[in-house]
Amino acid sequence: MDDLIITVTCDSSMSYPGFPHMPPIEDTEAVGQQYVDAVNAGASLCHHHGVHYLDKEMGPDGKKLSTIDHDGWQRLTDKIKSVGTDPIIQYGIASARLPEKIKLMEQKPDMMSYAFNVHDEYFRPDPVLPANEMYSLHPRDELEAASRAAAEHGVKLEIECFYTGAFWNLEFIRQLGTLQDPVWATLFFGWPGGAWTPPTHKSMTYLVDHLPPNVNWNVSIMDPVMQWPLAAMAIGMGGHVRVGWEDNPYLPNGDMSKHNAQLVEVIVRMAETIGRPVASVETARKIVFGQAAQ
Repeated sequence: MDDLIITVTCDSSMSYPGFPHMPPIEDTEAVGQQYVDAVNAGASLCHHHGVHYLDKEMGPDGKKLSTIDHDGWQRLTDKIKSVGTDPIIQYGIASARLPEKIKLMEQKPDMMSYAFNVHDEYFRPDPVLPANEMYSLHPRDELEAASRAAAEHGVKLEIECFYTGAFWNLEFIRQLGTLQDPVWATLFFGWPGGAWTPPTHKSMTYLVDHLPPNVNWNVSIMDPVMQWPLAAMAIGMGGHVRVGWEDNPYLPNGDMSKHNAQLVEVIVRMAETIGRPVASVETARKIVFGQAAQ
């Protein structure tokens, strides 16, 4: 079993609007410090959203996604890397249009997220606030173009999988020779909307049992209660775990976390309890990119 890679994702502005401890996304210094502290607590992969703005209405292309402030992305990356720990940088804007994502690839992040299934997300944890919703199809010609662009730019794709149809698309694209093995796939549980998979033990067993070969799997659980037992299950099964304010800002006892590092520390303690080492940044790079990585 590989050492445990902990991903941290600190931007709650879309999924938990109104969360009081989230800095404005334009304050890349403050947001970046959340990532720095989380890496110091044990995370080795930073899934960040830079600076982005959700479309106010459906576009003429039939998509409701985010537009990108490219300079904001670079500023946040520079802040995270300024302390010299060199965590894996994963540009986590699956909800952007392909041309903007290709332009972001020019910044040379280690990784970039791409949903290999439909985007249909509905975030309204507080009924007082309006819902944040995203919609987009990701047809196979788009997935092919994205994977070829990523290969040309030396960026490894993170394959976002909300249900098993993403596995079929993964294998379809992998046969084109544009995905770098081992593939890195994140399995999403409890994310509200039309791509929802329930956050249950049976769901995790089902998805893991149907994973394609040569895939490192990671879990994201958007459920304040079920995140913790499912994270423990993933750790014991040999998967990797993502935590942070985007997924769930609450601690196991229900208290609101004040720092993303607190959520990382919970996973570190879980891993230590069962004797699974937490991956250093160097080890995480070898696992994600293959043993030949330096």
